[in-house]
Amino acid sequence: MREVAFIKQNKTQWLAFEQVIYSNQYQKPDYLADMYIQIMNDLAYAQTFYPKSKVTQYLNNLAVQTYQKIYKTKRIEENRIVHFFKTEVPLTIYEYRNYLKFAVLAFTILTAIGVISTHYDMNFTRTVLGDSYVNMTLDNIKNDDVMGVYKSGSNWGSFIGITFNNLYVGLRFFVFGIFAGIGTLVFLFYNAIMIGTFQYMFIQQNAFMDSFRGIWLHGAMEITAMILEAFAGFVFGAGLLFPKTFSRINSFKISFKAGLKIFIATIPFTIAAGFIEGFITRYAKEMPDVLNYLIIFGTLGLIIYYFFIYPFVIHKKMVAIK
Repeated sequence: MREVAFIKQNKTQWLAFEQVIYSNQYQKPDYLADMYIQIMNDLAYAQTFYPKSKVTQYLNNLAVQTYQKIYKTKRIEENRIVHFFKTEVPLTIYEYRNYLKFAVLAFTILTAIGVISTHYDMNFTRTVLGDSYVNMTLDNIKNDDVMGVYKSGSNWGSFIGITFNNLYVGLRFFVFGIFAGIGTLVFLFYNAIMIGTFQYMFIQQNAFMDSFRGIWLHGAMEITAMILEAFAGFVFGAGLLFPKTFSRINSFKISFKAGLKIFIATIPFTIAAGFIEGFITRYAKEMPDVLNYLIIFGTLGLIIYYFFIYPFVIHKKMVAIK
């Protein structure tokens, strides 16, 4: 069957399914299950005969949304919050995984620009970080107290202040996506340049390992979460730029909900990073190196597994169910 005929034959039914998916009305699980089977059959046909077509992408998205609708509608034995983090978020990440790749690539390139600029321009560090902060950091390095900046204030005060600031920054990454993702990209540009400059300053002062054992205690999760918050912003903005077969307003609603899910999923990691920065980083110099590395690579491994590996595990399970 030609693709045009295939679309004409099924278009009315697909649009009806779409209305069901995005309505807030209760639907019987059996009806949703039958609908899901029909969509998967159409998707299998499209993947066989039109693998690179937009209709295949449309049906794949429709299948994912239907699957999520089923598990929202039926009674879930596990806790609703557990289900959100265990199933909904990973499926959303998998669906928008190309934007995650873009966020990682953009962050890497922009951080490298910060490093290179700092290497070739002695004044670049002060331009980005400010004279007072640079002078304070250089004094700490000379006094063999690289992590001195993290020792000011009380543990609880630092934890609360840092966490709220990081949550605010993360929210801005997401909300700025409303400007077709450009706002998120500009904000990522500023932050990634600053991170590259900041880290390279320690390399120039021959204090890289000291900074690594301290900064990355909390930075492993904090900076990775920042990339993921930018990812959420790009997902949000993509709904306006690339509505695909949806109307632009429906695409906007879908991408907003998807981006919001991703942002919410980063919050526990941001809070954990704030806790480490407030209570642990200040003691980095006195801690055994093995404990530093255990925290750094343990927290990094945890966040990478959840956002970069686990979504593929859940998607594979979903495919097996069909």
